Amino acid sequence: MPAVTITSIDTVMLRIPLDTWAPPPMYAGKPRTDVEAVYVRVATSAGVVGWGESFGSTWSLIPAVFDKWIRPLAVGQDPTDPELMPKIERLLHGLGRAGPIMHVVSGLDIALLDIRGKLEGVSVSKLLGGAKRKRVETYASLLQYSGNVEHVKRNTARALERGYKHIKLHERTADAVAAARGVTGPGIPIMVDTNCAWTPEQAQAPVAAMAPSKPHWVEEPIWPPEDFESLANLRKATGMPLAMGENATSPSDFRKMVAAGATDFVQPSIVKVGGISHLWRIATESEKAGVPCVPHAFFFGPGALATLHCIACKDRDAPLERLFADVGWIAYSNTVPDRNGVMDVPDGPGLGADPEEDMIAKFRV
Repeated sequence: MPAVTITSIDTVMLRIPLDTWAPPPMYAGKPRTDVEAVYVRVATSAGVVGWGESFGSTWSLIPAVFDKWIRPLAVGQDPTDPELMPKIERLLHGLGRAGPIMHVVSGLDIALLDIRGKLEGVSVSKLLGGAKRKRVETYASLLQYSGNVEHVKRNTARALERGYKHIKLHERTADAVAAARGVTGPGIPIMVDTNCAWTPEQAQAPVAAMAPSKPHWVEEPIWPPEDFESLANLRKATGMPLAMGENATSPSDFRKMVAAGATDFVQPSIVKVGGISHLWRIATESEKAGVPCVPHAFFFGPGALATLHCIACKDRDAPLERLFADVGWIAYSNTVPDRNGVMDVPDGPGLGADPEEDMIAKFRV
């Protein structure tokens, strides 16, 4: 039987309307009124198609990277070759070990694991050693309301009404965290993502001020996020659990943050850090070192399904992040739905589901 080869790679750019039930937050200087996504479609000579996802916020750059660098290296190659992705990554290292290059590597890696699972007739979970759990809880990741406690309270209550048992805020004030805690009561974990809000000199007071609300973690409180020494000092000074990693760029970054004692949770983003292969390596290494992996997943496409499979297989259970807003179309709503804060892990071949063609036709840019 002739070897299976990659015959084409296409990028699918989507822009899906977003309603946050509040004034839209600013992102890169513009109001955030939609979800931008980049899906990666990889076709093979066997007729099997794999789907991946790259970081949506760099969507205008992704096609150029595929056109100039990725297709010449990948088309014609065996999609199941375990050396293909390491080879591509190494050949492109001179272009940078972060940003659009790694975002593209991430999307391609996810698609190739989807293809491998489909060719072998097994799920991605099976490829990772087998699922340890069939269902994964999800958490409502609220948008930023800039400290407006009424928006925080209203949308925290909305999340609880929809069945979520974990809440994440994107706020920077103790008042906002206290407002959410007043709605949830003591039994609901509240995570607080501050998006690198403070310099090391500024961080201690606002982080310590959140302590009475007992956040499950405070996420990325320091700029720059790779200042692991300052993060370790903040963790010791406040006694506050910290989380970080969505802006880290490689497994070595996670080894450094764990070794520095900078964090209580690591949060690799599968669409930025190198796909399933790197996320799985990070999760395995960090949890062996005693630090739980709770991946960043502020997206809905193949990257979210890939993250779901990784969470299902790793030693420590963790909730899956879900952007909490009304979105014009949430991928896999019928095939792999999020119901009352829980998702079943698909056991079909590959990722277990493909993105809806109707969604792509309606929202493709």
